[in-house]
Amino acid sequence: MPSRHNTGLEVFNVSLLSSPADYSQLFALAPVSLWLEDFSGLKRLFDRWRAEGISDLRAHVAVHPECLAECAASLQVLEVNQRTLELFGASSQAQLLTNLSQVFRGDMLDHLAQQMLPMWEGQLGFAVQTVNYTLDGRRLDVQVQARVLQGHEEHWDRVMVSLQDITQELQSSRLLAASEQHARNLFDCSPVSLWVEDFSAVKRLIDDVRLRGIEDFRTFINVHPEFVSRCMQEIRVIDVNQQTLTMFGAQNKVELLAGLGKVFQGEMRDSFAEQLIELWQGKTTLMREVVNYRLSGDLVNIHMQFAVLPGHLADWDLVLVSLVDITARKKAEAYLEYLGKHDSLTQLRNRAFYMDELNRLSRKGPWPVSVLVMDLNGLKQINDEHGHVAGDALLRRAGEVFSKVAAPQACVARTGGDEFAMLLPGTDDRGALATIDRIHSILELNNQFYSGHKLSIAIGMATCTSSDQLEAALIRADRAMYVEKTRYYQEQHIERRGHGG
Repeated sequence: MPSRHNTGLEVFNVSLLSSPADYSQLFALAPVSLWLEDFSGLKRLFDRWRAEGISDLRAHVAVHPECLAECAASLQVLEVNQRTLELFGASSQAQLLTNLSQVFRGDMLDHLAQQMLPMWEGQLGFAVQTVNYTLDGRRLDVQVQARVLQGHEEHWDRVMVSLQDITQELQSSRLLAASEQHARNLFDCSPVSLWVEDFSAVKRLIDDVRLRGIEDFRTFINVHPEFVSRCMQEIRVIDVNQQTLTMFGAQNKVELLAGLGKVFQGEMRDSFAEQLIELWQGKTTLMREVVNYRLSGDLVNIHMQFAVLPGHLADWDLVLVSLVDITARKKAEAYLEYLGKHDSLTQLRNRAFYMDELNRLSRKGPWPVSVLVMDLNGLKQINDEHGHVAGDALLRRAGEVFSKVAAPQACVARTGGDEFAMLLPGTDDRGALATIDRIHSILELNNQFYSGHKLSIAIGMATCTSSDQLEAALIRADRAMYVEKTRYYQEQHIERRGHGG
């Protein structure tokens, strides 16, 4: 007999029927496959085993699996109904019974123990799920329920077996399970960090604010910042994938969820406040760049996509959040931006930034503005005699000197090959002269620190008090620098036409 599972179908009790004719008609026309069988041989086999001292059938079968074939051989099929013939593709009962070995095959004997054990333990039936085969070889997944009929409890010579075809149901279940597993694999193996979250409590909080008559939500959260914190606390994380653990440096989900306070900190609150405003406005699909942190404390730049899943728009109880680590891209962008504003050799601002700053100062000040124009002395001679590597070293040293002198609001830039400028907003003549003194002091220390070529700088200064004077101040500073440069060469007895720089 096949192994069997509870179908929920109770086998009828023949004692309730008024006559044998009623029984015969009900049996023959039942819409479920019915088998009338004789288990008396199995009963006698059990009695013999007990007499031989066998008390644990499960252990006996484990040691003597061949006894299952003996159990199967002891069962006798007396009659089947029309639905059984249709189900197994038999033209007659004789054809079906002659070919039972085709119906009950494969791992049938392995499952047989499942249906025999309940009866060994004193029950008068069993319910199991198993696999049978039609006469043309088609697989049938079936649920089977058996019951010793009333009046036959002593010998088990009449047992009613009902068999229900659940092949289609199981196929649908298997397809659903495979689909779910496929979706799970896509989730777990995604190269993007995925979070499944429940925002239903957040929605209730937002809806409550609406019911209170609040219309300007931005002003509301500015006045009540604790509302944003409350919403952050009410988000429930349902699941995360492996990439999420990798991205945030967590060994497992428990560790990550316990450390969410480390992940979402700092400026994350302001970003979440903006997200709440978009949700208030009815947007349930959002994209933005945010900053999170690994459990180690390292900053992670994130491109976040947020979507309330279809079918959950009423409650926001299922939200998918995807996070892409764009830290490398942000660093590249920052570096490109840095290169666009800085001189790569000296690390000072470049000429383009210097010109933009001049334009800004001419519009906004603050006044007075002092300008220093500076030029390296003797750079061409060093390049000619010792090579550009030596000259570049001097330029880098000049960058070090100017960087140490410049105040935060100052702009110091390399404006040409050996030319530099420093803009000092809000600085008068006295402040500019103090800056020049600091340059000379640090320049002296620099020359003491570095052996080899001495660094020398010619500096010109001018101050203006309004926008219309700025260009003239630049010209005066440039001329003053050339005066200083001429004095340097005269003192050094160097012919500039021969050596330049």
